[in-house]
Amino acid sequence: MSAAARVLNDAAATPRAIVFRTRGSSHGPITRLVSPSDVGELIKPFVFLDAFAAMPGNGPQFGWHPHSGIATLTVLLEGEVGYEETTGVKGMLNAGGVEWMRAAAGVWHTGTMNGRERVKGFQLWVALPPELENGEPQSRYLSNEEVPVDGPARVVLGRSGDAVSAIPAPAGMNYLDVRLKAGERWRYQPPQGHTVAWVAVHEGALNTPHAVPAGELAVFDRSAASIEFEAQGDTGFVLGSAVPHPHELVLGYYSVHTSRAALDRGEREIDRIGQLLHADGRLR
Repeated sequence: MSAAARVLNDAAATPRAIVFRTRGSSHGPITRLVSPSDVGELIKPFVFLDAFAAMPGNGPQFGWHPHSGIATLTVLLEGEVGYEETTGVKGMLNAGGVEWMRAAAGVWHTGTMNGRERVKGFQLWVALPPELENGEPQSRYLSNEEVPVDGPARVVLGRSGDAVSAIPAPAGMNYLDVRLKAGERWRYQPPQGHTVAWVAVHEGALNTPHAVPAGELAVFDRSAASIEFEAQGDTGFVLGSAVPHPHELVLGYYSVHTSRAALDRGEREIDRIGQLLHADGRLR
């Protein structure tokens, strides 16, 4: 057996270590699992993650608020949410749907919980590279049927097997929505260069072989090794993997950029758009 083959076999036999885990902080129906100032530094380009679950009428109505320098990505697991952007895009996201909004130079948006069913999902922020962070905004919305599937995984961003997401995200990242039945096993092999990896469990529990229960986010060590999962009961989770974001995170209140100059440009643009919203009477 060659030395290279022995290394590959050893890597496959050694469980990928969990180096950080958190249950975040909850405020009513929203649990903040990742912020750019904490866990986001460990798993960038993934710099923010909220889990939410609420009944319409009891949950938050997300009023107009701005972003720049990032893309927001909402995966709606249950329920129905309305959305509107200052780009003129608006509509309804149904269960299984995905909302991608590349705020880039600056966008304001709002959302409402609709219908009678529980609304549940995740909102993720992705830090953009310098060539995109002050560029043109871009939106893409996918219905449940438009999200490609590879085995137990819905491919929200990137690629798994032959399944390729239609969302035009920056290269070098995968984001999967995975469901496993009780006792089912699944192996995730990150693409080349994807040394960032994490999972957030919203239902059931995983063995990796380390236990990851519902409500917890776990960050894996930096490596290219595969990750083995076994479901303890019917289990749902999201998984992110990526090439590490090599840039500094420069933070505004709703924005993340790679430099102070880029942040200043973004904040000037969202201030300009905010003044237009005030003039239209949509922002008080």
